Amino acid sequence: MEQLKTLGVDVVKIHYQTKTKPSERKKVTCSEDVYNMMMADEEMSFNIDYKELMFAIYLNQSNKVLSIMKISEGGITETTCDTRILMQGALLLNATNIIICHNHPGGEVLPSPSDISLTRRVKDAAHLLNIRLTDSIIISSEKYFSFVQENIL
Repeated sequence: MEQLKTLGVDVVKIHYQTKTKPSERKKVTCSEDVYNMMMADEEMSFNIDYKELMFAIYLNQSNKVLSIMKISEGGITETTCDTRILMQGALLLNATNIIICHNHPGGEVLPSPSDISLTRRVKDAAHLLNIRLTDSIIISSEKYFSFVQENIL
């Protein structure tokens, strides 16, 4: 490794360590679990009616939460999602399932054409890596929309 450093080549080391026992992880059983989890998140609850935020919830095979990661922060009407960043998190966490979740500050949770396009793009990217997009959820301070419950995903 030292030889590579002297050649000006970066070295990547991957090490996965968790402090949470599998038995202590929260299990996601339905979209309402995700809604409640996101409403309990301080950053989301503080900004839910102000600006759009996109989060990824990374799960193991048993649908137990490995991590929740903010993917992006936007403005009043949109936020972006770099699929590569989202998938990088999944790979680094050894996640087998992902749920994406973002808010609509205006309160209307029906998906826009760009929300549907994003969900398809994430599903396709995850599929290439043998990762399952479990759901895509849009939330507001009063309600939520689940792509799975509405048979879109």
